[in-house]
Amino acid sequence: MYPALTPAVLTELRRPRPYPAVSILMPTHRREPDNAQDPVRLRTLAASARKRIEEDPEVSRAVRIDVLEQLDRALAEVDLVHAEDGLAILVAPGEHHVWSLGRTAPARVVLSDTFLTRNLVAAQAAERPHWVLALAADRVLLWGGNSERVAEDTRHGFPLVRQYENPDPERQERIGDKPSTFQDEETKIFLRQAEGELGKVLAADPRPLYVVGEAAALALLDAAGPIVRGATAQIPHGGLAQADAETVRKVVEPAVRAHADAGISDALARLDKARGRQAFAAGVDEVWRTAAEGRVAQLVVEENFRVTVRDEGDHLVPAEAEQSGAREDIVDEVIERALDTGAQVSFVPDGTLSDAGRIAADLRY
Repeated sequence: MYPALTPAVLTELRRPRPYPAVSILMPTHRREPDNAQDPVRLRTLAASARKRIEEDPEVSRAVRIDVLEQLDRALAEVDLVHAEDGLAILVAPGEHHVWSLGRTAPARVVLSDTFLTRNLVAAQAAERPHWVLALAADRVLLWGGNSERVAEDTRHGFPLVRQYENPDPERQERIGDKPSTFQDEETKIFLRQAEGELGKVLAADPRPLYVVGEAAALALLDAAGPIVRGATAQIPHGGLAQADAETVRKVVEPAVRAHADAGISDALARLDKARGRQAFAAGVDEVWRTAAEGRVAQLVVEENFRVTVRDEGDHLVPAEAEQSGAREDIVDEVIERALDTGAQVSFVPDGTLSDAGRIAADLRY
């Protein structure tokens, strides 16, 4: 299981490293027969990285041994059987990281004093990450989700499990005081504790929040504080605090899809308004320049838009991947630049921006 690409993780990856910080990126494939080429490409790129490390006069013997060991460890963690659309391997003295990406990446090997993270940033934005909080009277689980899956998250103090002291089932049955009724004070305190812990999670990693549980639990937690009241959606559905990941995904999928559709509509409406006030940029060349100037307030990109270009100074021009100076990940670079300057980024279905060069922006000025 690869780690989650959270904003905190991406921030950490972008800090300077001791030379050489090695970035290996490549496209991968989910299905046969295309995935047969992935192991071959990985071996080729890994061999290229080794050769460059071994032949680099700026790399001392001790550092070379360390980085090559880290590279071997990273390669051992790669799981091409369950590959998605891209792979990123990042290696530096004393550390290594491996990610499977839901967005393709160009094949390349880079040695620098920082990791190449633009493809990871774009992948994280495209995955539409969200949180799912599943409630029960005696158990609260947190799930991290994206556009394809959810997985239980246990890094933030969850799951919260309520411990009963001296339970008396006969008395509970006689007076109707079972915890599942959400009537006793201890249950209320327990769910308020969950609200407090959830607030810490959202402060560290803001995402859309979907809260799932019995209607009584939702009402009780809703009264505990503003976080659940402000959730993207509350879904009345009991039993998910004991459910598997696929069940959770299916229950929240309609709400996640509705939120995504609403976001697309809002982004397109914002572009229309930008056209009217002449604060609109379209096409990769124009958007790339305005993103570099920090002028993008909202960036809208078609889901699978990729283009290879060369930087001619004032303009980008189309190029073939094999040409000198070709940049295959220019769209991901634009996304990273936009996010760095506080812009919002939205992804829309292919063909939505056919009249705007497949990428457009609402500008600040």
